[in-house]
Amino acid sequence: MAEKKRKRVLILGAAGRDFHNFNVFFRDNPEYEVVAFTATQIPDIEGRLYPSELAGELYPNGIPIWSEDDMEKIIKEHDIDIVVFAYSDVSHEHVMHLASRAHSAGADFWLLGPKSTMLKSTKPVIAVTAVRTGCGKSQTSRKVAQILQEMGYKVVAIRHPMPYGDLRKQVVQRFASYEDLDRHECTIEEREEYEPYIDRGMVVYAGVDYEKILREAEKEADIILWDGGNNDFPFYEPDLWIVVTDPHRPGHELKYHPGETNFRAADVIIINKIDTANRDDIQKVRESIEKVNPNAIVIDGASPLYVDKPELIKGKRVLVVEDGPTLTHGGMKYGAGYIAAKKYGAKEIVDPRPYAVGSIVETYKKYSHLDVILPAMGYGAKQIKELEETINRADADVVIMGTPIDLRRVMKLNKPAVRVRYELEEIGEPKLRDILKEFVEKCEKLKK
Repeated sequence: MAEKKRKRVLILGAAGRDFHNFNVFFRDNPEYEVVAFTATQIPDIEGRLYPSELAGELYPNGIPIWSEDDMEKIIKEHDIDIVVFAYSDVSHEHVMHLASRAHSAGADFWLLGPKSTMLKSTKPVIAVTAVRTGCGKSQTSRKVAQILQEMGYKVVAIRHPMPYGDLRKQVVQRFASYEDLDRHECTIEEREEYEPYIDRGMVVYAGVDYEKILREAEKEADIILWDGGNNDFPFYEPDLWIVVTDPHRPGHELKYHPGETNFRAADVIIINKIDTANRDDIQKVRESIEKVNPNAIVIDGASPLYVDKPELIKGKRVLVVEDGPTLTHGGMKYGAGYIAAKKYGAKEIVDPRPYAVGSIVETYKKYSHLDVILPAMGYGAKQIKELEETINRADADVVIMGTPIDLRRVMKLNKPAVRVRYELEEIGEPKLRDILKEFVEKCEKLKK
């Protein structure tokens, strides 16, 4: 009897969800042969190899990572049967254009869902995800962690992957100190996510193999906190699922993938940034909740600004540097730094584009909606140096850092800098503390 032909697969990704889907669904599955990954969104990740050490026995030579731009060519030249979409924070229209491209080239088009990709933990899991990048997941995760710590629980955070370096070294990463960040050669984006946990005395895990990561984290945790990336849904089956929305982008909760999945599945929905959003836009988000997830608990949230030296802003020409992903594939034109510049009376917000160098120039070409804001791009040592040079070349009096980390930890600036941060504050009832108290009480009862 002839051996059954393995289905040939191409996985579309951005160095995150794609690797996870491969690990849990395809890696040891003899029915499929993953020919390649493709890459987009993140600079300089194509042209690499998913190494054999991670790919498993079926892939002794590893798996190449090519550019998504070449999808049709890859399908035809490599006789691809199935194209699997596996990244996040794109419009439904974008996903379906890719589906049409795959179909026109002769391949099937798949979206793997929670049942095929979520892992089960032996510990309670609280997931924090969002409907778009930049809604406020990080500040929500910090608030959840703080409340649980105050209740006496050991919380270990696991962050959605950002493996942009040597994947062999990033299988399981544990961060408990700034030295760990240096040892793992973390990018700016990684530091932005990990440092706030370290500042709170917490451990945070990340990497490539999320089964191995989970099993390590379970050894030292009472509760696992899944801190999602972009608007992806969790890699772990959540016992409590908190989803953050943004009334500055009303309607996006039903227009972006896979944020709508989060929105429909949420146990708790936070309408964030109510303090700065338009009333009609807030109402649009409420109407979306009522339409598709009326059983969710709804929390109204504000994101007040905390500025360390507001007196340095007044009357000055300022350069505003914001969180990179929020501005780029998140689609926002501004963030905390811009709001602080306006609030505290900056004389002028300096246009960074004339001073941009290297890949920062290319970022502005790719994301044409950006103008007077500088995204904190730093996906490797070279790009961090280019960001540093762009900032130092700018004709400004003060740098306003609307980034989650102090950029001075990774670069030398030639002008004074001000840090701006958001924290989550609930408005009215219910409060996160009440929901979490009820959740842990339920978990304790189940243990008995």
